Amino acid sequence: MLEIAAELHQWCREGRDFAVATVVAVTGSAPRHPGAALAVDATGTAVGSVSGGCVEGAVYELCVRSLETGTPVTERFGYGDADALAVGLTCGGTIEVLVTPVIAATGRAAVAAAVAAATRRETVALVRVTGAGGPGADGAGGADGIEPDGDVPDGHVPDGDVPDGHVPDGRVPDGHVPEQPTAPFTGALLVRPEGTPEGTLGGGAALDLAAASEARALLDAGRTGTVRLGAEGSRCDRPLTLLVESTAPPPRMIVFGAVDFAAALTRVGRFLGYRVTVCDARPVFATGERFPDADEVVVAWPHRYLETTTTDARTVLCVLTHDAKFDVPLLERALRLPVAYVGAMGSRRTHRDRLRRLREAGLGEAELARLRSPIGLDLGARTPEETALSIAAEIVAARRGGSGVPLTGAHTPIHHERGPASPAHARR
Repeated sequence: MLEIAAELHQWCREGRDFAVATVVAVTGSAPRHPGAALAVDATGTAVGSVSGGCVEGAVYELCVRSLETGTPVTERFGYGDADALAVGLTCGGTIEVLVTPVIAATGRAAVAAAVAAATRRETVALVRVTGAGGPGADGAGGADGIEPDGDVPDGHVPDGDVPDGHVPDGRVPDGHVPEQPTAPFTGALLVRPEGTPEGTLGGGAALDLAAASEARALLDAGRTGTVRLGAEGSRCDRPLTLLVESTAPPPRMIVFGAVDFAAALTRVGRFLGYRVTVCDARPVFATGERFPDADEVVVAWPHRYLETTTTDARTVLCVLTHDAKFDVPLLERALRLPVAYVGAMGSRRTHRDRLRRLREAGLGEAELARLRSPIGLDLGARTPEETALSIAAEIVAARRGGSGVPLTGAHTPIHHERGPASPAHARR
């Protein structure tokens, strides 16, 4: 839900009633991750996506029906090859979708506050009950009951599904499981890193307190996923599955060197959802007019700026200065920071000379191994725009665990599990 926060915030401000379908669990290869959402208002207007197109029509109808009845439902969509026209995921995976009506007359304060906070890029988590039991309720799954990003262990098919196309227990062969009512906990809980949670799940104070504690653990990691708890807040009583959606300020991309390649890279970085900073010691080049897509342009020596600015495990650093007097002191510090990516532009000859200088500065081989240089993937890039695409492709591959090789003829996964460096709330 929070990935379409800007649109839903506007709907809440306008007083619209709507229903929102949210992916709560993913098995196998699927196009969207937990937290992906499609919302439909009372006029039939839709925003968002849960599958990239495979089951959007069916989910749209579920939203319309949920809005009419005021009742939340869950439904699972998988792959069915018995009928080429059936509703299902053509990629072969399975997604479970929670559909929740958000109606002004019955109270929606926690949801409205969550989407407003996400629109302001604040760090918050929204907790909802997806149903009794749910993914992993049989005891399989991650440590302490946390399912990573809603996935189930490899080879496990939840709730009796089997991978050979057989549809047990009366389920229809069109790739989806008939809708089921959710648990009677229809509220929502807004959790911030600190302070008292807002709203309620509807199961009492003990459940809200336990859910808030679990939500803060996922919020600290910037993750969206499911958690199993008992209806009374412990892990020992009747199990519930909670969806915890986390959102945080966008990750940073810091581009060092106010060159033409940097201008193209800031545009790509912004498109990918990063907060982009351009830094250069030369004021004649480091100007807002030259970099209109940057969130900020800083005139400072790169290594000094890096020493004073805030970075985290999602930050990517792109060194395009191509000048040893800037590169070496900057990389000496950058390669010792716990950031997601450090890349530096230059020829292979420049790279060898740079490594020699960095070794002389005291960096070890493990630190040097983190440096991506020459920066980018081999796309045959020539123009600044093509070079920026090459760099961005390497950043995505590093963040997602991709190989960077063509998918044609390869046997690598198409959809990798979402990594910790993923932007949690891309700019719209």
